[in-house]
Amino acid sequence: MAASCSLSGYGGGVFGPEDDITREQLASILYRYAQHKGYDVSAGEQTNILSYTDAPEISEYAIPAMQWACGAGVIQGMTESTLDPQGSATRAQVAAMLQRFCENIAQ
Repeated sequence: MAASCSLSGYGGGVFGPEDDITREQLASILYRYAQHKGYDVSAGEQTNILSYTDAPEISEYAIPAMQWACGAGVIQGMTESTLDPQGSATRAQVAAMLQRFCENIAQ
């Protein structure tokens, strides 16, 4: 039987399938998938995201994922000084993050 990788949603059994996805949520999904698949997620351990002025806006649960995504090149800042972690990810941003994930992580 294959191991499963599940999403926990917002908690309390709430998933919000029609909701927009934020940049930090997408980073968290990719991070957890990478962990599940046994990919190296150590890139974030030395990544300093505090240089981004909006780093304090990153939800606590998403900090390791955002560090990893930045360190692994999966996510890039909206500007040189902002990540916009709570902002909705556009279709283009989702596509770019998925492409970087496939090219850089899931080799």
